[in-house]
Amino acid sequence: MKTFLWGALPYVAAAILVTGLAWRYRYDKFGWTTRSSESYERRILNIASPMFHYGILFVFVGHLMGLFIPSSWTNALGLTEHGYNLLSLFGGTAAGALAVIGILTLIYRRRTTPAVFRAATRNDKLMYVVLLAAIVMGLVAKLTHAGIHAGYDYRATIAPWARSLFVLQPKTGLMAQAPVVFQVHAAIGLLLFALLPFTRLVHMFSAPVQYLFRPYIVYRSRDPRGLSEAPARRGWERIGS
Repeated sequence: MKTFLWGALPYVAAAILVTGLAWRYRYDKFGWTTRSSESYERRILNIASPMFHYGILFVFVGHLMGLFIPSSWTNALGLTEHGYNLLSLFGGTAAGALAVIGILTLIYRRRTTPAVFRAATRNDKLMYVVLLAAIVMGLVAKLTHAGIHAGYDYRATIAPWARSLFVLQPKTGLMAQAPVVFQVHAAIGLLLFALLPFTRLVHMFSAPVQYLFRPYIVYRSRDPRGLSEAPARRGWERIGS
C-alpha cells in the first residue's frame, strides 16, 4: 500500500492530468472555459470569486515554497526555522481560510441561484467537494501539528518525497513517516489533480499569450459636429490630436 500510494499514485494522477488535458483540448475546445454565470448573479460573485482566487493563489505559492525550496536555501536568505514556521502557520492558515470562505460562498451562491445551479455539471459538483476537502485537510494538518514555537517539519519528509518524484526515484518511506492527516491531505490533492481536466478548473491552464502579440487597436475621436462637412477625398487623411 505504501508503494502504491506514494510511489505509483502520483504518476497515475499525473498521467490522467496530462492525457485529460490533451483530450479536452483536442475534442472540447469550446468547453475549455469556466462557463461564466456572471449574467445570472453578480453581487455575491463579486465578493466570493476574488476571495477564492486570491486564497487559492496564496495556497499554491505556499505549497511551492514549502515543497520545492529546501530549508538550506531559506536559511541562507536569513529566514530562520522559527521565522519560517510562523510564516507557514499564520500565512498558510490565512490563505486557506480565505479560500475556504470563498468556496463556501460560491457553493451558497450556486445553490440559491437556480440558473447558476442548473449550469453546474456533475464533475464540477464533485470538484467542489474534493477541492474543499483538500484545503480543509491542509488546514487541519497545519493547525494540529504546528505551534507558535515549533511545528512538524514537513520539509524533512514530505518535501524531499515530492522532489524525488520528479527524478523518478520516489522516496516512499519519507512520506510514510508523515502524520496521517498530512497523508490524507496529499492523497486528496492527487485526486484533485486527476479531476482537473474534466472540470471548470481546466481554465487554470489557459493564458492569454496571443494578447501580447495582437495588432494594436487604433482609437479615433469622433467629430464633435457629427459628420464632417469636409468633402471626401481619396487616400489617407491626417488625424488631429
